[in-house]
Amino acid sequence: MATIKDVAQRAGVSPSTVSYVLSGTRKISEDTRTAVRAAVEELGYHPRASARTLRSARSHVLALAVPRVPGKYRGADGAFAIDISDAARGHGYDVVLITDTDGVPAMHRVAGSGMADAAVLMAVEERDPRAAALRESGFPAALLGRTEGDPGLPWVDLDWEASVALALRETVAAGHRRIVFLSSADHEIASRRGYALHGLAGARRAARGSTADIRVVPSSAEPGKLARTLREALAVRPAPTALVVQHLVLLPHLLDEISATGTRVPEDLAIVLVGSFPDGLGGRTLPRIELPVTEMSAAVVRLAIGALGTDASGRPGEQPPHHLITPRMATGSVIRPPSEPSS
Repeated sequence: MATIKDVAQRAGVSPSTVSYVLSGTRKISEDTRTAVRAAVEELGYHPRASARTLRSARSHVLALAVPRVPGKYRGADGAFAIDISDAARGHGYDVVLITDTDGVPAMHRVAGSGMADAAVLMAVEERDPRAAALRESGFPAALLGRTEGDPGLPWVDLDWEASVALALRETVAAGHRRIVFLSSADHEIASRRGYALHGLAGARRAARGSTADIRVVPSSAEPGKLARTLREALAVRPAPTALVVQHLVLLPHLLDEISATGTRVPEDLAIVLVGSFPDGLGGRTLPRIELPVTEMSAAVVRLAIGALGTDASGRPGEQPPHHLITPRMATGSVIRPPSEPSS
């Protein structure tokens, strides 16, 4: 029996395009429609009646896929889940959380069950199998983050490469010549999370374009290992005068460790944050590039709904496929120059 993938291969298009032609939920060129219909006729493809019924009856629910290891909490996940829920409610949608760490089977369940009209994927990897599974099934989806191997799905992301490069340039401009960049955690880099890889690329770009000594040090999700890494980085002589941090999950622990070494912030060590939350510093004032959670959440919900082939008013239309957010230093972010001239 022919499948939608067989039709797509015969017509020379993606499975999602076949789905759009059959459901009429997107504007597709007449040439493409003709090719798909011809392939359907040649292969004798017949979509399951139950699938057609599920697609035509909207649930007004978005599935938010947030892979989560029990017992481990990430503040970013909670902040995005709340803002995505708020944004979805503004469009008349509810949100169901999918926390299964085994992502592909979970996405198959979402696509085949009718529980949701579209999916939003978080914690996106460079080549994310969840995104590939949804695209192959023709299920509408939008990504909070970017993949390199599946450009056909809409996504929204902070420009992490530009963010790290901007933070380092501003730190150099303030007079610092010995800088440590504490990147995303080692396990995030190993998992090839997009924000981690793009952040590293930004650090390397800034280092190539600067005469300052910029050292890249991977962070860790283990407090003990992070403490050792930090102490080693600060023990180098001459000592670094600035620390640019992308991995902020353990920021309170990081600041405590710095204080325990007798290092004063910002007198001895300027700290610049990349991707912080507007209200996540516990009253501290540090120069930073804030993570635009509300803007990103609103954009990814619009893209997910747009993948259904209608805008928020239900009229036929197309949403922009990508939304890359340009970083900026937060208002009032002043990087203190080193207390003594750097050689």
